Amino acid sequence: MGLLKTTAQALLLSSTCLALWPLAASAKAIPVELRQTEQGWQLLRGGKPYFIRGAGGDGSLELLAAAGANSVRTWGADDIDARLDAAHALGLSVTVGIWLGHERHGFDYSDEAQVRKQLEAARQTVLRYKDHPAVLLWGIGNEMEGFGEGDNPVIWKAVNDIAAMVKKLDPFHPTMTVTAELGGGRIDGVQKLCPAIDIHGINSYGGAPSVAERYRAGGATKPYVLTEFGPLGVWEIPKNDWGAPSEPTSTDKAAFYRRSYESGVIGAPGLALGSYVFNWGFKMEATPTWYGMFLADGARLGAVDVMTQLWSGSPPKNLAPTVEPLVIEGEPQLDPGDEVRVRAVIADPEGGAIRVRWVMHRESGEYATGGDFRPVPPEVEGAVLEGQAHGARLRMPREPGPYRLFLYAYDAAGRAATANVPLLVKGEVRTPMPFYVYRDGLEGMPWAPSGWMGATELLTLDGDHAGNPHEGKACIKMRFVGEVGTWVGVAWQHPANNWGDQDGGYDLSGATHLELWARGEYGVEKISIGVGLLGQDKAHPDSAKTTVEDIRLKKDWQRYRIRLKKLDLSSIKTGFVVTLSGRRPDATIYLDSIRFVRK
Repeated sequence: MGLLKTTAQALLLSSTCLALWPLAASAKAIPVELRQTEQGWQLLRGGKPYFIRGAGGDGSLELLAAAGANSVRTWGADDIDARLDAAHALGLSVTVGIWLGHERHGFDYSDEAQVRKQLEAARQTVLRYKDHPAVLLWGIGNEMEGFGEGDNPVIWKAVNDIAAMVKKLDPFHPTMTVTAELGGGRIDGVQKLCPAIDIHGINSYGGAPSVAERYRAGGATKPYVLTEFGPLGVWEIPKNDWGAPSEPTSTDKAAFYRRSYESGVIGAPGLALGSYVFNWGFKMEATPTWYGMFLADGARLGAVDVMTQLWSGSPPKNLAPTVEPLVIEGEPQLDPGDEVRVRAVIADPEGGAIRVRWVMHRESGEYATGGDFRPVPPEVEGAVLEGQAHGARLRMPREPGPYRLFLYAYDAAGRAATANVPLLVKGEVRTPMPFYVYRDGLEGMPWAPSGWMGATELLTLDGDHAGNPHEGKACIKMRFVGEVGTWVGVAWQHPANNWGDQDGGYDLSGATHLELWARGEYGVEKISIGVGLLGQDKAHPDSAKTTVEDIRLKKDWQRYRIRLKKLDLSSIKTGFVVTLSGRRPDATIYLDSIRFVRK
């Protein structure tokens, strides 16, 4: 899980915060030591015992410090200078992430050139930041072993090689690598194949309360940090009849944060060096409320109250409201246009007034994105007929398919509670046309550009490029700096990172064409475009595949089309694929208004 490095590093810093610490060029590192004592492992910073009370996410650092935390984590190191300065000004340390490639994003650990380039990038990161006084640890990779068995020895060798290099360059900050839970070969990978790794970082959600017990049972002896923990993961909750999981309320999640911290962190003295709670901020993943400790409008949820008490020893003076699970009067599967009532029970700990907002969204349908960015699904206008603190009356949409009703409850201080319930409109789902793969300003775009292939380390993709779009205010810009003979490709997938091992896709029956607008920076770029990528050798293939090859782009926008008639479009997991080849000095293309149409 976790964030994409670009998401994890994004932070809007106020000028007030930056003014607190104009970091001098002569600033020196604060040495950090990992020591084994009779009581177990201990971290020392500046010679004093240091237990990590941290968070990961892009929320306010000022609020984090005020809550009693002492550290923040990044997943990568692109443009983190201001973040380090701001953290140090507030007395916060930083575990600096060194992002390592994921095979699901197209990185090949058997490719020596890619591995060497990655090691050199890590070297430059360490040289740039090793003397900054905010640095606490080096977080070398996050879930780079993948979500399978995690026992690929070439991955662990690459991790250890980077860690060994880091220790030579910087003897004052310990090394850590972060895995997705503890199963498969993860413990042995860190313990036996990575002698240069000092600390095992563990991302664990439903398993966080038992992580210490399972870690010991697996034969681990190195200390650990719980690098991500929060509510039960969406993959850890049973799904209903149409495949939608029931999300816990913010009140239930807050209780689970407490349980995880008390058992998996402070309940393992001498072994756990601390933790980073997830997510200190807002994040759309599965739903707009599943993992964030804040709402999109900045309102604090109950998990913030719990962590404030655990970090500081005292709860906030004003606590977030509490909410019970929503109750549907009748069945959750309804006919188009049906009315339904939903009951709610909300309370304010201080006895104050509560204001509420009820919203219905289309269901995202993506429950295991691996942390990749996804937009919030569009709101269904007119669905909520009445909404009060005790419940709501709804009219279900005319279009069949899955939906989710959200309750947002606020107290007078702006703290919040959330609950939601999945609903289904019965009937055959027919995809409306045009159906967009990409369009500027469109929320809830169905496919994610997560399927990177080829020499991906030489590719940059900007999905919000503001320069000269075909329509709207932005378009997609892809720049590839590969040499002649190299290539790169990007597949728009559903769900994100679906290489045929997950169900998903959309029924596009009746579409006659996929059309898009494209241009090249120089007017000589060649691309190939297609629909579908996954063959019958996969567990969940695309129902059709077709391509148009060797399209020479012009400098001006031109429309291009892929004919889809007579193809089985009943299950398209890969909505769009584009590939381009290397050239000097680079190949830069622009794409816009990619959509399926009936004509």
